[in-house]
Amino acid sequence: MRKITIVKNYLKHAEGSCMFSLGETKVLCVATVEEKVPPFMEADKKEQGWITAEYSMMPRSCPTRISRKKLQNGRAQEISRLVGRSLRACVDLEKLGKRTITIDCDVIRADGGTRTASINGGFIALVLALKKLQKAKLIDSLPLKGFLGAISVGFVENKMVLDLSAKEDNVADIDMNVVMLDNGDLVEVQGTAEGHTFSRKALDKMLDSAKTGITKIINAQKKSLGKI
Repeated sequence: MRKITIVKNYLKHAEGSCMFSLGETKVLCVATVEEKVPPFMEADKKEQGWITAEYSMMPRSCPTRISRKKLQNGRAQEISRLVGRSLRACVDLEKLGKRTITIDCDVIRADGGTRTASINGGFIALVLALKKLQKAKLIDSLPLKGFLGAISVGFVENKMVLDLSAKEDNVADIDMNVVMLDNGDLVEVQGTAEGHTFSRKALDKMLDSAKTGITKIINAQKKSLGKI
């Protein structure tokens, strides 16, 4: 695995924020709390909150500049939905109350694993925002079901690699992203083979490796957040 670096409270005005790094990949994750829920929840009269996410890459997060218009593409929308789904899986939305927390994930520097870094950093920003709500006595306790982590794993030239860099990802025979709670329950598994198939044995091996990596990430999250 690449080195994990977490810088909490990176932005002054946000309810929660952090710069999360996996090696050369750096993502700024920012939480914003609003005392309202989306229209579809109002229409359903659901007495619960909502967590959503927006993912984007900065124009020079890659070697060459990408225009902002081109960055708002289907890939960004798909990753935004992934991050939102993942974060909702670790929170009791009823205990959150009728409010929305939006997690903005901006990739400052991309070197593979930006979606998993967004989930890992997004979780920290989310917890910081929840702690502020608790301190303000807007919620009784943190509505967390558990800690959340994500990592990539795959096979490159018949060798299993954990936490793929961009160079490794570009030539991987198998590439998989795994999102998991600290109790081992899976939130999401996205796995694809390129020009090959893979066995159930290889899948199990990758999931075991991912669990090992996610455990390290969650330990780093716990160290950064302290007692919650």
